Amino acid sequence: MTDIPARPPAPIKTPCIKVCVVDGESGLCMGCYRKLSEVAGWTKLTDAERAAIMAEAPVRRGRISPEKLAMFS
Repeated sequence: MTDIPARPPAPIKTPCIKVCVVDGESGLCMGCYRKLSEVAGWTKLTDAERAAIMAEAPVRRGRISPEKLAMFS
C-alpha cells in the first residue's frame, strides 16, 4: 500500500512570466530577473530563499538597460 497525501502540495511561488531571455550583461532573465542558477535550482530552494529573491526583483530590474526591457513592454 502507498501513502497518498490527503491533498496535493501547494504550488511553488515563482516570478516566472514565461519571458525567458537572458541579458548577457547582467546575467539575469529579462522576464523574472533571476540568475540562470536560481531558475535551475528554484524547486530546491526554501520558501524563504525564494521569497528573498522575489523581493530583490525590483533592484535587479535596474541592472538591465531600459532599452532592452522595452522589447517586452
